[in-house]
Amino acid sequence: MEETAVIQSLGALAQPLRLRVFRALVVAGPEGLTPGTLAESMDVPATSLSFHLKELAHAGLVTQERSGRNLIYRAAFDQMNALLAYLTENCCAGAACEVDAGARACC
Repeated sequence: MEETAVIQSLGALAQPLRLRVFRALVVAGPEGLTPGTLAESMDVPATSLSFHLKELAHAGLVTQERSGRNLIYRAAFDQMNALLAYLTENCCAGAACEVDAGARACC
């Protein structure tokens, strides 16, 4: 993962509502959530949520898909895992890590 993409991803997550939205999408898994469901569960106006979803999508952390009349947002697990891999690439100063390799990759 390129450093600029890492900075963009971390910047997108460095806002409380966007972090909450992203975490909710991670919990939702591959099924994703509609903006209406997210807005209702987070008690935020749809216009505000739309802005934050756009920021997360621009950073590559969420995907958007149309399903009939609804938009479905999903966490981009490949991007999330790439970000985590970048952040832990030099974990433990090159020594064997206490965390097994399987625990590093999510989903």
